[in-house]
Amino acid sequence: MNNRVYLDNAATTPIDPEVVQHIAEAMNNLWGNPSSIYQEGRTARAAVERARKTIANILNASIGEIFFTSGGTESNNMILKCAVRDLGVTRIITSKTEHHAVLHTAESIHNSQSVGLEFVNQDHRGMIDMEHLKSLLENSDQKTLVTLMHANNEIGTMIDLVEVGQLCEANGAYFHSDTVQTVGFYPIDLDKTPIHFITGSGHKFHGPKGTGFLYMNSEAILKPFIEGGAQERNMRGGTENVYGIIGMAKALEIANEKMEERRQQVKELRDYFADKIKATLPSVEFNGCPFSNGHFKTLSVSFPESDKNELLLLNLDIEGISCSGGSACSSGADKGSHVIEAIHPGTKRKTVRFSFSHHNTKSEADFVADKLKAIVED
Repeated sequence: MNNRVYLDNAATTPIDPEVVQHIAEAMNNLWGNPSSIYQEGRTARAAVERARKTIANILNASIGEIFFTSGGTESNNMILKCAVRDLGVTRIITSKTEHHAVLHTAESIHNSQSVGLEFVNQDHRGMIDMEHLKSLLENSDQKTLVTLMHANNEIGTMIDLVEVGQLCEANGAYFHSDTVQTVGFYPIDLDKTPIHFITGSGHKFHGPKGTGFLYMNSEAILKPFIEGGAQERNMRGGTENVYGIIGMAKALEIANEKMEERRQQVKELRDYFADKIKATLPSVEFNGCPFSNGHFKTLSVSFPESDKNELLLLNLDIEGISCSGGSACSSGADKGSHVIEAIHPGTKRKTVRFSFSHHNTKSEADFVADKLKAIVED
């Protein structure tokens, strides 16, 4: 076993060695600017377009519907802000448990422009109240964008993309889903899913950081979010991150090929760990609905209030265990979770998110469970 146990794969994943090799080869051979017309540029352009085709084929989308960005945050910002600017959206419907890349963006739009912001009801597991969403859509004739993440990054609770998409379609609403946690882990068929926008991020599925993409349905065309060049078919100014793009596509290709194998392995390990800590620490609870409608790699564990639990993350780190209290997007600070506050208002319990990958082992799970018991009961 390594000196440390890494169980924060919802935050980021270790890059696949095959992807590292793929990127290294590209860095040696593809140094031309993809916008240049001479041979070096054309060669780089061809590699970028092969990557686009790879991602489009995996998602069953047209290559003209895939655009490269710096990651999920940029993609989500672009979709929300440009939907208001370019599609005439005057109301956004979202949830209080969205990633801050969506939640803060929606709040910023609401505060700076005359755009309505409404939150769909959720239960204590984070599940969307579909009847409430239906009511919100049916009782307004405003041009609406519904933005609901496919799988919550903290508790793993999932929505049915097709069900939500059909409801939006029936009511003339645009539908965007932050699929950063699910691309590469669940099959997504965009040809059969009534959805206008999704987002992905390479480092969530064992690719490089600083790379992402958005899918834009041909029925909902946005204008550029970043000006300054004609790259990405006039959609995003700036020289393409060639190495990141081809590395991301390679990582997604591998993830797609090994999807079922990895799913079985990770789910089995996640469930094994859950059973182990529940047996040794009966007072723990699990946030969301991990064993019925939750992402298979995520386990959000709630510990009862105690002085020992206040420093639980720090003590786990000291013991060589990497995990988190929720989102990894708060400058490394443990500020408490807006997701937990939304589904369990005022709770004094301490939440730790453990998120697994195919690199983890049962011996690591045993080690973490034993350390948890020692820390909590010491």
